[in-house]
Amino acid sequence: MTELRSAGMPDEKNHKDKDWEGFREIDRAIAENRRAKYRWQKAWADPWERRALILAALVAAAFIVYVIIYDGLI
Repeated sequence: MTELRSAGMPDEKNHKDKDWEGFREIDRAIAENRRAKYRWQKAWADPWERRALILAALVAAAFIVYVIIYDGLI
């Protein structure tokens, strides 16, 4: 058993040297408390998500315009 510990287990080799590149940006975002900005950037980078965000903004703007006109505020 001590021989295994001194030699190191195969799955534990280079465990500290392994760099999780995919999580580096997320880790930095959490450390700098900018998770919302990270989410918006990722959402905007996806073409379908971008279309959904634009559509949601247009629907919200149309509703606001409708309410303003219907209530006679203009």
